[in-house]
Amino acid sequence: MAYNLDLKNRFTYHPPQPGQPEKYEQIRAGGLALAQLLAELCPSSPELTRAINAVDDAVMLANAAIARHPVEG
Repeated sequence: MAYNLDLKNRFTYHPPQPGQPEKYEQIRAGGLALAQLLAELCPSSPELTRAINAVDDAVMLANAAIARHPVEG
């Protein structure tokens, strides 16, 4: 059995629903705070770059989760 890649949902525009933009902003603010903390505490290095990139990826994936799988209420 093939794995469901959910391609249509992944590659479809999802306009923001009520309440979603506020969630996106909270996630971005948390990501920025973590990235700033890492930049302050860690020496400039390839590992720091990877850590910052991982935070960026986490923010993008979290926002995609909200956009692609809205909670219907």
